[in-house]
Amino acid sequence: MIEETAVVSKVENHHVWVESKPASGCGSCKQNGSCSTSVLSKMIRKRSVEVDSDIDLRTGDEVVIGIQESVLIRASMLLYLAPLVVMVLVGISVQELLPSDYDKPDLTVAGVSFLSLGVTLWVINKMQASFFFPYFSRPVVLKKI
Repeated sequence: MIEETAVVSKVENHHVWVESKPASGCGSCKQNGSCSTSVLSKMIRKRSVEVDSDIDLRTGDEVVIGIQESVLIRASMLLYLAPLVVMVLVGISVQELLPSDYDKPDLTVAGVSFLSLGVTLWVINKMQASFFFPYFSRPVVLKKI
């Protein structure tokens, strides 16, 4: 099981939302101004994630959340491999459908392939909340710190 420390940001009707805590070195070391991790954490907004919990929690509690390795591997395969497979298949299909006397087949195949990659990533992003979390299961609260 992959574990991460988080802080409870909201508890509502037996549903718990958590935000990931920054790594222990971030924000407290002397290289804060030149550290890329510090710069990235300032640029990326925090996002609350709903988790399953059987523990009575309150806002501000520190918890350890976990997710099964197999869930992470399946989600990674879908989120990284699926768009690439779609892009290659669309590229091959477009190349086969183009007439033989077409002026710029390489440019057209590349453009449509990258367009299909973008559309696939957009569709995955839109389906994320409704399909991926219920299908792959959400993280669970393992213990309260």
